[in-house]
Amino acid sequence: MRSLFFVCSLFCALGAPAADFRPVLLAHAKRYPRMEARDCYKLLFQAVLGAEHAATDEAAARRWMDDELAALGDGPAEPLVDAISPDGALVRVHLRSFVARGGDSAKLVHAFVATAEKKFGPRGDLVAAWRQAVALAEEKKLPFTAEAARAFGEKMRAADWPAVHHSKTFAVEYRPAYRVIARELLGEVLPTLSVPPTSRSGRAPGSRRRGRRDRG
Repeated sequence: MRSLFFVCSLFCALGAPAADFRPVLLAHAKRYPRMEARDCYKLLFQAVLGAEHAATDEAAARRWMDDELAALGDGPAEPLVDAISPDGALVRVHLRSFVARGGDSAKLVHAFVATAEKKFGPRGDLVAAWRQAVALAEEKKLPFTAEAARAFGEKMRAADWPAVHHSKTFAVEYRPAYRVIARELLGEVLPTLSVPPTSRSGRAPGSRRRGRRDRG
């Protein structure tokens, strides 16, 4: 069954022009030079499938947000809104920048849950996107080897392309804290801000210190 799924997914990916994830991958590799294959895969999973794996209901999402904000602490400089899909339909809203600009966390939670309820691309698109990541790794344009990319991809294929957490290295170095949101919902979350497809904000307050974090 898994082999049939993989063959069908790959056929679908090859049967139509694949979206170009390379600019997103290269931008993240530059910002996160200690990114591992797992973190790259997580980025592509979210870029293709949205937040379907992360939200159960609004009450649970609210508790998760409250807990994360209470322990947010310092982190590296990140944009407020980070486009992660080639067409900009899906974005990461980084919590430190969001809080620093006076964002309403209740609105962000609502948009996050609404995003999780939406259907985005099939897992066949994730297969095609991962092939692009492997190709970039072969060209030595990503901060992990092609061997690591191929090995991790095989592991994900065997598990039917599941959701994963960030690597321990990424969690410690960059303390990721964000929510994946459909761009069409940003107007509800950031009604007074003009947000381009990839917005870059200044350094988040107190962004010099780093510690462990694995969210999203």
